[in-house]
Amino acid sequence: MTARKHTPYYHKFIELGAEIVDRIGFDTAARFTTIEDEHRATREAAGLYDVYYQGPIDLKGSDATTLLQRLLVNDIDRIGDGGVIYSSMCNEHGGMLDDMTVYRHSEEHYWIVATPSRAALIEQWTVEHARGLQAYVTNCVSGTAYLSLQGPKSRDILGRLTDSDLSTDRLPYFTFINAVVADVPMVVSRTGYSGELGYELYYSRDYAEHVWDSIIETGREDGLKPCGLGALRSIRMEKKYPLYGLDLSDGNSPYEAGLGWTVRPRHADFIGKNALARQKADGIKRELVGIELSDLSFLPAPGDLIYGDGREVGRVTSADRGFHLGKSLAMGYVETATAVAGSQISITSGSTGEDYAGIVRTRAFYDPEMTRLKA
Repeated sequence: MTARKHTPYYHKFIELGAEIVDRIGFDTAARFTTIEDEHRATREAAGLYDVYYQGPIDLKGSDATTLLQRLLVNDIDRIGDGGVIYSSMCNEHGGMLDDMTVYRHSEEHYWIVATPSRAALIEQWTVEHARGLQAYVTNCVSGTAYLSLQGPKSRDILGRLTDSDLSTDRLPYFTFINAVVADVPMVVSRTGYSGELGYELYYSRDYAEHVWDSIIETGREDGLKPCGLGALRSIRMEKKYPLYGLDLSDGNSPYEAGLGWTVRPRHADFIGKNALARQKADGIKRELVGIELSDLSFLPAPGDLIYGDGREVGRVTSADRGFHLGKSLAMGYVETATAVAGSQISITSGSTGEDYAGIVRTRAFYDPEMTRLKA
């Protein structure tokens, strides 16, 4: 029998009759009702997501900032204490090792929150480059409970559980505070993977069940629903958020992934800087784009071929149903000449051989101006 890992909320999933699937060795909830129902709850009210397996790698020491300036393509000095930054770490060739968020507690204390499937590699990479520096790396994932509360009613729900000011003036998008929620001290971060107003909560796993129960009970009157991995993936697709392992890999650069805005050339000689500079100067040959289909009837699969002007121009990397928009949505790398908003393309299904028309989108399918996200 293969040993399985459970998040602190596993028995709650079983009580609620969730469909259980594997997530990097964890038994986690794929859905509690239907993916569409949970997707719509997140867009219209609030959804509670267990993301326990995506916790912080703690970095402390007088050289912590120096180390991150060496590892990140983004500039950590752009944020102050209580700020969060989105970046990637690259290899010397400019290939993405992972994309991540980094939390700045102080000049000598940070959290690196990596993609779950890449956390061990990022921890190892950080430790390797910390040699000879006053910088100390601790993987805190197993001891840190982590819930993501997302949706337009998330502030109302969380506000009934804390005395802290959660207003946008006090806690704007991509910042965090230390707060007491449901009598539990925790980090409350204005971040998430949904594209809605939302919060990510980090606290000791000793309080995991209490916090889960408190949020579920408090949010019941607002239409809060527990949500699974299926809804998390479908709502991220509406925002055109890439996922490492499907849309991102060490075989592509941030420029190719449409994340060139995160690359901040500066005095620091960060890993991959020269390769990325050459690529920017020479121009990229392919780019990750969104593809919008007319309805929900056909869902592309990773690897399906993309055609433009009668010839192959790329491949699908991921796809999901955008239930709020009523369309199937995909992402894929295409030739730069095709990576233009409004370009007409077609996708050939690898399973049926049929062709389906699509339109290239270079911005988020849903709320491209981010008005809901920053509410």
